[in-house]
Amino acid sequence: MNKLIVSLSPHAHGDDSIERNMHGVIIALIPALLVSFCYFGLGAVVVCLSSVAACMFFEWSISKYLLHRQPTLSDGSAIITGLLLGMNLPSNLPVWMVLIGALVAIGIGKMTFGGLGCNPFNPALVGRCFLLVSFPAPMTSWPIEGQLTSYLDATTGATPLSLMKTAIKTGNVPILNKIPDSLDMLFGNFTGNFGAGTIGEVCALALILGLVYMLWKRIITWHIPLSIIFTVLIFSGLLHLANPVYANPIQVILSGGLMLGAIFMATDYVTSPMNHRGQLIYGISIGILTVVIRNWGSYPEGMSFAILIMNAFTPLINHYVKPKRYGEVLKK
Repeated sequence: MNKLIVSLSPHAHGDDSIERNMHGVIIALIPALLVSFCYFGLGAVVVCLSSVAACMFFEWSISKYLLHRQPTLSDGSAIITGLLLGMNLPSNLPVWMVLIGALVAIGIGKMTFGGLGCNPFNPALVGRCFLLVSFPAPMTSWPIEGQLTSYLDATTGATPLSLMKTAIKTGNVPILNKIPDSLDMLFGNFTGNFGAGTIGEVCALALILGLVYMLWKRIITWHIPLSIIFTVLIFSGLLHLANPVYANPIQVILSGGLMLGAIFMATDYVTSPMNHRGQLIYGISIGILTVVIRNWGSYPEGMSFAILIMNAFTPLINHYVKPKRYGEVLKK
């Protein structure tokens, strides 16, 4: 009897799958979503539900009628794109703008390149940046707490990031004293006339809980999120020591979309490097670019642009930073 079986790899199989990982990311986003709904109220619900529904519809219709193939909504990727797009928008954004962002995210950022696994850029960030460039005024109007049920007519206020930017431009150090302290920013306690920012960045602790869950389930590894966070922490700390006009580094990492981007968007499987060394290079580069854009760029926030820039460099990183081949002998 012939006991030699010849077959193609892989020879070891596990219970990991695209659906399992995508559903795990959705579960990890739940704490941040619940906090956002409590904080922003009706506006956050309308924006997020509109974004998810639009992304699912556009992926289904493009797959069925343009690409002429079976839609794959069951893998959960369209839901995650919709959630992340919605969480990167203000809670008072009109629905028609949300629909445009979803069309760009799915139609241009994802399906143009062939769908899941083929897109070079994070689709949610493609949609978000398109809206930011096309509609800068509504995309930078941030509702404040106390206007939870007034959707389009919400009162808006300055965010901590905009105050940091003002301090750098004017050299006015005392303006930094108006920023909520680190503990309030960790728990999303924005009192007074502060706008908390986008829907998904209101509570850093909720995002950290999502990170812990994904690390526990081995959906992602620590290399990208922690390399981004510590790079921003160190870079911002050096700037703060050199000149107090730059904000406290703890407040810097807890403000804006840094946590949301580092944990949920920079870690996208398709658009990030494949091995750990490449992921560290990728994460450190995103951290440096984020600080540079935040402090010296035109926009107060730089996380989205930094991730998209490094998405473009991911193929180059994968080409030059490769794991050692199995059985390879090191050259002397």
